[in-house]
Amino acid sequence: MPKELLKVTDLKQHFPIKGGILGRTVNHVKAVDGVTFDIYEGETLSIVGESGCGKSTTGRAILRLDEPTSGQVEFDGEDLLSFNKRRMNKERKNMQIIFQDPYASINPRQTVRQILNEAMEIQKVVPKKDREARIREIMDTVGLGPHQIDRMPHEFSGGQRQRIGIARALAVNPKLIIADEAVSALDVSIQAQVINLLKKLQKDFNLTYLFIAHDLGVVRHISDRVIVMYLGKIVEIADKKSLFSNPQHPYTKALLSAIPSTDMERKRERITLKGDVPSPIDPPTGCRFHTRCPFATEKCVNETPQLRQADYLKGGHQAACHYMEEIESGEHQPTR
Repeated sequence: MPKELLKVTDLKQHFPIKGGILGRTVNHVKAVDGVTFDIYEGETLSIVGESGCGKSTTGRAILRLDEPTSGQVEFDGEDLLSFNKRRMNKERKNMQIIFQDPYASINPRQTVRQILNEAMEIQKVVPKKDREARIREIMDTVGLGPHQIDRMPHEFSGGQRQRIGIARALAVNPKLIIADEAVSALDVSIQAQVINLLKKLQKDFNLTYLFIAHDLGVVRHISDRVIVMYLGKIVEIADKKSLFSNPQHPYTKALLSAIPSTDMERKRERITLKGDVPSPIDPPTGCRFHTRCPFATEKCVNETPQLRQADYLKGGHQAACHYMEEIESGEHQPTR
């Protein structure tokens, strides 16, 4: 059994909304509202969902780039939320992030050499005399040449800039990398190159990934397990094979039905969701998906479903739906 590297328990991230002359808090944006999951050493756990579901905020809260409202985050057996600022900055050498925008996330006034050297200087992970060799080694690892070390970010393509972002994350020898929409800003052909690079690095350095994305095709290629989020809540979690072959939550089924398929015989019927995603300021009662779910009943409006595993599911496949057994058997038909 692999070692548990990260354990997140009932994590919440509520952003205050200020109003009035005195600027008092009048409400909160419930971006992440009680998520619980774990990540094992060497695996890739992906988080998917529509824009605004809370997936990127979850990643930022784990790293305390935004201070969580409440909950617990344990990394390698230690409670990250109990660390002071100095201790947390030191711990960040073990946890790095690759941001979505490969241009905005790196300093445009620094050369690649300065970018990588700065990361090693802040975390004190490589002696000064060894840094030149380390920089060249990292450049080679991510597919960049030694002749590019003293170039500025604007001299690189988007895919190359993302490789610089990956190199910066690798520079401090992390255990966990959070990839926040790391390939969504890239062309499809470049996406494949970066994904293959991430998989190779994971194998070579025993890296653990929390991969945040909205592209289910990419997620299917890189993941071991997948979390599906909707409006700040986890609605389904399963290993990749089980989720894509046998989705349980109506929201997951709708997401997967939108994946283009070249297999005409096994092509899924497209499920079109009606209505817009509700506001995270005032989310619906009960199941948050009930305002758009074709199977919703009064129970869904009044009672919040818990993540659970039906008897016919295996391998920790869980979904938060009152009627997943009945929907699976055909006993519960659409109500709208």
